[in-house]
Amino acid sequence: MSDGEIDGFLEGRLRLRQGRGHRAGHDAVLLASATPPDARGLILDIGAGAGAVGLMAALHAPAAQVGLVEIDRQTCALARENIERNGLAARVTAHEADVASATSRRAAGLVDEQAALILTNPPFHEPSRVRVTPDAGKARAHVAAAPLSEWVRGALALLAPGGRFAMIHRADALADCLAAVAGRLGGVSVLPIYSRPGAPATRILLQGTKGSKAPLALLPPKAIWEQ
Repeated sequence: MSDGEIDGFLEGRLRLRQGRGHRAGHDAVLLASATPPDARGLILDIGAGAGAVGLMAALHAPAAQVGLVEIDRQTCALARENIERNGLAARVTAHEADVASATSRRAAGLVDEQAALILTNPPFHEPSRVRVTPDAGKARAHVAAAPLSEWVRGALALLAPGGRFAMIHRADALADCLAAVAGRLGGVSVLPIYSRPGAPATRILLQGTKGSKAPLALLPPKAIWEQ
């Protein structure tokens, strides 16, 4: 294994090598915080990158098994490095798969309706709306190859009935996020996240339950700036 630059999370409890693509930060910490400490069964981190969210979830929920689902081969190999680096190989597995493809999911050993919790941080941008970087790794992490609805549909195919789903996304993509989960999740809650005093929300954390009929809830906002 090549160490390179190692980043620390959770006050140093997690050590992560992130490579040249997307680098995990506040978004990963916020998404992983949706993991209940008493969670059991299977947690899937969809679009795992180097594994930050799923590995933090494994530390939050020591009785759970965790799967890191990542489409890019090199990044998936990096996630496997980070699993070993943090001594979590007994509970965490990396799967190289395209979540939007049922064939790819099956080939990677993923089983539909098996996960108790899904955590996902999809690529935030559509190629028609942004200038795509020539760096293939960064482009794959930030620019969606498929519509958000297809990403969510594939992720929810892996979620057991009654299972929980959590997704972090841009605040200005709220309408697309709600459309993607409509008819698939109930009890949906939306947490606006602010990074500067007086500024509009920059992120939303959306959560819901598969099969629930409970109504939508807009939660009090969360601030992440230093006080």
